[in-house]
Amino acid sequence: MRKLTQTLRRTVYVLLGIGFVWCLSLPYFILNNTDQHGISATSHIRLRRHGKAWTKTRRAEDIMKSIVKFADDVLNIVEPSAEFSPPPPLKDYKEELEALQIKMEAEKEKGQAREEMIKELRSDKIHLQQEVALLEQLLKLQAEKEEKKGQQDESNDQIKKDENCPLPPMDGYPDCEGKVKWMQQMWKTDPCYSSYGVNGSLCSILIYLSEIESWCPVLLGRVIPTTSEQNSKAVSEHAVVRESLTGLYPSLENRVQFSWIHQRIRSMEEIWVEAGRSLSAKYNLTERKAKHILVHPGVVTDESGFGIAKAAFSGGPLGELVQWSDLISTLHILGHHLHLTASIPDLMLFLGIKTKGCPPPRHTVEANLIYTDIIGLRQIQSVLQTSWIKYKCVIRVLDSFGTEPDFNHAVWAQKHNLKSPYGGLTLIPMQFNTMFPHTPDNTFLGFVVQHQQSSEETERLSSTRRQNQALVYGKNAKFWEGKGAYLDVIHKYLEIHGTVDNSAPIPSYVKNHGIIKGTEVQTLLRQSKVFVGLSFPYEGPAPLEAIANGCAFLNPRLHPPQSSLNSQFFKQKPNIREVTSQHPYAEAIGEPYVWTVDMNNSTDVERALTAIFNQSIEPYLPYEFTCEGMLQRVNILIEKQDFCNSTGSWPPLSALQVVKAKAKTSCKQACQKEGLICEPAFFSHLNSAKNLADYGVDCQTSELSDNHVVLPAYISSSKHCLFQSDPLLFSCVRSDQSLTRICPCRDYIKDQIALCKACV
Repeated sequence: MRKLTQTLRRTVYVLLGIGFVWCLSLPYFILNNTDQHGISATSHIRLRRHGKAWTKTRRAEDIMKSIVKFADDVLNIVEPSAEFSPPPPLKDYKEELEALQIKMEAEKEKGQAREEMIKELRSDKIHLQQEVALLEQLLKLQAEKEEKKGQQDESNDQIKKDENCPLPPMDGYPDCEGKVKWMQQMWKTDPCYSSYGVNGSLCSILIYLSEIESWCPVLLGRVIPTTSEQNSKAVSEHAVVRESLTGLYPSLENRVQFSWIHQRIRSMEEIWVEAGRSLSAKYNLTERKAKHILVHPGVVTDESGFGIAKAAFSGGPLGELVQWSDLISTLHILGHHLHLTASIPDLMLFLGIKTKGCPPPRHTVEANLIYTDIIGLRQIQSVLQTSWIKYKCVIRVLDSFGTEPDFNHAVWAQKHNLKSPYGGLTLIPMQFNTMFPHTPDNTFLGFVVQHQQSSEETERLSSTRRQNQALVYGKNAKFWEGKGAYLDVIHKYLEIHGTVDNSAPIPSYVKNHGIIKGTEVQTLLRQSKVFVGLSFPYEGPAPLEAIANGCAFLNPRLHPPQSSLNSQFFKQKPNIREVTSQHPYAEAIGEPYVWTVDMNNSTDVERALTAIFNQSIEPYLPYEFTCEGMLQRVNILIEKQDFCNSTGSWPPLSALQVVKAKAKTSCKQACQKEGLICEPAFFSHLNSAKNLADYGVDCQTSELSDNHVVLPAYISSSKHCLFQSDPLLFSCVRSDQSLTRICPCRDYIKDQIALCKACV
């Protein structure tokens, strides 16, 4: 019985052991089955991410070994011994079972981690599929875009044709088609293209690429003239007096350097056109030749640094801008071809010199005449270097205050220490054109006094009543400094008005209108009895505007006379001309229009004011400062004054009158004393013993010299004559302590001093 009980017990133990082994084996088979599935590259990445969890447990095989060992122990327990001795006691597996339980829990957690990983992998797969689909869609769109671009490029390869502009044969011009295509797309990228007439049309592009540049053949029916042909055409083409200034405006618009000039020209168009008609009715102007004239006012260029063009609208000096405005209007009305430049690149373009921007035309126009100023001449010399000499005789230099011969002569000026940054140009002195006829060695060009208005303005001004008031000549408050006592005297008689900026205080009794337009100044002048000079600025246009509006000018006398020898203002001017009053030209007009007074002498000032109150003067303006007068003068100068040929003679010799100037007297003074004017063009005729004999000068002996600027001259006691060896040193304005000068004088037309009576 006891043996049977032991047998049953062993059987139970075996069954329990088998069941226990089966339970322990189940996770192994589950895990092993999971390991058989393929894992993608992405899965491996995910497994590495969970590597830390995997290292905390052993592999399933290690666990299985423990289970097998446990089974062996169980079998050893249940296996009977040969002697049927009692079995040994069971081992204590409590600790090992606890360890197995921990391992099983770890395997469970690992299984959960694997399930989560599989879920994530499936999610990544879906996301990846979505990204692939999106990428395929983007690639498809890109392909469609490239296809469209290719079609557009193929379309662009075709020149946009214009039925009004048939393409010429392209033989010999392999780059033409490409240049045309580029220009059709890019012509707006550089303003130089539009300046040459490119407007996007095929014709304008082909004209540019064939006539300005040389990439394309010339269009059928168009001919590019050579420079000589253009000049020949200019010479053969007749100048016709124009009936409008409209054709001038495009070259002035949108150029800040010409803004004020443009404004003045527009405001005076009606007057200029009428003056042109009037002059044409009086003189035959039909046989004149049209000239190409370059106008380069260096003073308005940005490179000059003066900023005069911008300052014109805020009280800056206007004299030079007035003269440039009127010269441009004159040349246009007279029918010439104007070429305006307002910068060094503009100048280079006209002269055919390549710049960084626009290319110069293939065939540039040769200027028959060049108007510039001293700054502009320096710019021309800088651009052309030594080749400027070929233009030297056609240059006319606008020079407000004048350049005297000894300052102009570079060698003489250096030798005699005549320093001036504006001297030493070594031109013929008559090539300098002045605002007023103060330097007979130069040419009087002048300007126009804007007294005439449009019909509407004239009607408005005619109804203006003259008041008991004075208008002060001085836009800058600095001009008023130290003039209080002088103004106090005037204020006792008149209400004082001003057009001055607000940069400094002025007397409280002055009614200041601020900086105002020219038309408003005209109204104030029509209302005023006196235009009050403050001794500065010198020789401006305003005093003539005053007397042209019937307003007397109070002209301050200068003590002592001002010149480059004693005045900071005149210090660098290339002359030593003495200015005896604020306005010498007006001083010469005299009473009742101009009263020259001593500002520091109240009695003198009151005397002039009393006389002005007791008179009534009509508006007065010398003819030479009217539009018609300037048209007449400039027209004759262009037609007759020639510094390129020595064979011509103008003014005509019939106008010559010889006058002897005593020692210490200049030819200018000697001629004026006779009611004449010194004419430097006649010096060369008098510079020989033979010709002097015709005028009663007996030269027993003679010599050539370049040591004087007063020749020809003679020593009366010995009848010895001295003649000038350097024509650039002929001078009307110098005198000598001992020599008697032989002076070339001429008559002149009243109110047109630049012209002799036989000159018209």
